[in-house]
Amino acid sequence: MADQEKKDQPQAAAPQTQEPDITKSEQPTATESAPAPEPATEPTAATTAPATEAAPAAPEPSAATAAAETPAATSTEPAQPAAPEATKSEAQPEASGKEEKKNEPSKPEYFTKTPALEQLFDRLPGILSKTGHQEMWGVPLKHDASDIPTINVLIKFLRANEGNLKLAEEQLTKALEWRKENDPVALVKSTYDAAKFGGLGYLTTYAREGKGDLIVTWNIYGAVKKIDDTFGNITEFIKWRAALMELAVQELKLDQATSVIDYNGEDPYQMIQVHDYLNVSFLRLNPTIKAATKKTIEVFSTAYPELLREKYFVNVPTIMGWVFALVKLFVNENTTRKFHPISNGGNLAKEFPGLTEKFPKAYGGGGADLEGSARTVALKKEEKKEEQKEEQKEEQKEEQKEEQKEEQKEEQKKEEKEEQK
Repeated sequence: MADQEKKDQPQAAAPQTQEPDITKSEQPTATESAPAPEPATEPTAATTAPATEAAPAAPEPSAATAAAETPAATSTEPAQPAAPEATKSEAQPEASGKEEKKNEPSKPEYFTKTPALEQLFDRLPGILSKTGHQEMWGVPLKHDASDIPTINVLIKFLRANEGNLKLAEEQLTKALEWRKENDPVALVKSTYDAAKFGGLGYLTTYAREGKGDLIVTWNIYGAVKKIDDTFGNITEFIKWRAALMELAVQELKLDQATSVIDYNGEDPYQMIQVHDYLNVSFLRLNPTIKAATKKTIEVFSTAYPELLREKYFVNVPTIMGWVFALVKLFVNENTTRKFHPISNGGNLAKEFPGLTEKFPKAYGGGGADLEGSARTVALKKEEKKEEQKEEQKEEQKEEQKEEQKEEQKEEQKKEEKEEQK
């Protein structure tokens, strides 16, 4: 028995002298866990039983060391399924987060491409509340990201201000205030003096294959009879001019839009304007005309942005070079680029291939004259005025007859008195 104890003592001492070495070499830091399997796989003369006893004898293992050595006393097999479970539990919140993102409504593409458009849209409720008016060009503005007509209106105001959010908001506010005050929809239904505005403005609509209709407004300044009558009352002139413009806007059918305007592309909701100066009576700049022109441009640039595609000045005499100089004073450079002077109005139709035969003959086409085929605002017919003049003449004649009768009576009385004497 004594011999056996002696033999056993050196064998027991062996793991005790090796254990500190193992602990020092395998003690991990707080971020390391890889050395944990090594004690289980390290080949030693001792069995796993001494290793189990040695674990509590170690005087200074840290929490990380204890965690690392715990698998060493047991089989490594239980650790293998534990790792996948942790992975699954960690992945579950991530998966649910992805599902939540999928369920969130995505932004419309036009908001993603043009952040300023979304910002202007977000400010729309405040603008509508401030102005107390919601109608723009026949479109009832709505704070609804899917309402295409509303989005197109906002795009026009944003493009008119080159993407400047603040300026677009200010202009939209002013335009709504102007519409509330002047009610241009009602102006279309009003009647205007034919003596002042008859033959001065027209509207034509030309159908095009594969494209929307081409809307053209015509201002025939050669039809002006008296400058002071037409331009003298600026308020009246602006109302007539706005009525003609609003008539054209209705033809654009912005309220029926089904596709959003490409912010950086072509805008299908625009019109053509033609100003004809043939046989004008005002060859030189007149203060009355200048004042009316300035006010018209001021109102239209604010209330009707991005509705003009091209503007043609036709039959402009050389002596009337002041026309362009005057207009350029009150419009920005982007608008000026849309101006096209054509000295001979007969060449205008060539600017519109495919529509040549539809344009009036006076402008190089094969169509009917504007006076007989185009639309215009309601006018008080000159015939009525002629009738009034005739009636006035008849009344004057009757009055003269009555006066003559009275005179005859007076003369008869005088004669009778003379005879009595």
